[in-house]
Amino acid sequence: MSPVLSEADRAFFDQNGYLVVRQLIPPEQVDAVVDAIWNFLEFDRNDPSDWYRNPHRVNGMVEMYHDQALWDVRQNPALYELFRELFGRDDLWVYIDRANLKPPPNEAHSEYDHHGMIHWDIDVRETPTPFLVQGVLYLVDTKQGEGGFQCVPGLHRRAAQVSAGISDQDLRHQQLHERFPGQIGPPIEVEANAGDFIIWHSALPHGNSRNCSDNPRLAQYVRMYPADPADEELREARIASWRESSHPAFQNPRAFPGDPRRKEAESPPARLTPLGRKLLGLDDWN
Repeated sequence: MSPVLSEADRAFFDQNGYLVVRQLIPPEQVDAVVDAIWNFLEFDRNDPSDWYRNPHRVNGMVEMYHDQALWDVRQNPALYELFRELFGRDDLWVYIDRANLKPPPNEAHSEYDHHGMIHWDIDVRETPTPFLVQGVLYLVDTKQGEGGFQCVPGLHRRAAQVSAGISDQDLRHQQLHERFPGQIGPPIEVEANAGDFIIWHSALPHGNSRNCSDNPRLAQYVRMYPADPADEELREARIASWRESSHPAFQNPRAFPGDPRRKEAESPPARLTPLGRKLLGLDDWN
């Protein structure tokens, strides 16, 4: 496969801590995820009044992890190549993550007017700062003010310095730019189109923004990390989550509460390609 990243891409990522990779995922895979989200939530996509109820969480997270459409994106060779180039190694596992549907504001359902956040997903006080990356696939064209990805460019290079001495509670703060205005911020909103993939350094303060438009924001989160086949307990938990179509509580039970309906369990396990089997941990990389 041809390289995904150019030298200019690498330089931009190193400097800013994020990168938009244009049209990485083909339209048919994007459309399949969009359909899967609406079907999973059992919402009428043509009726905005139907977008503000259970099982949808008020923060926009969709507790869907194993739909075939999600796995087709995860095992997309171009997406894997992007992560492989950044890590400089072949042996990766894919995180079992979910999707997002952030509806527009509705006065009758103010609890769904999520104002966004800027946070860290790792403990950036650790030195040297570990190299980890995360990503989000835009499923619809998303402009500023429409609930898309936002970040504080370049701050990944100073994360350990900025966070030195702050408490565990402050480290988990969801509005870092408001908690530490002189050190973190202001964030920028990153526009992108359906099929574009945004990847960022995990030490970069990031989050999604407030959706002030008339349309829902839809996205799928994907991240990969170096495989750890020696951790047999983790490998078995990952495989069981896929095989049983269950939520990955082993990753973080508070952050990944799962769908109380267990709707995904009604379907057989997602079909995996040879690449997908390795990304899950079902097959070894050696």
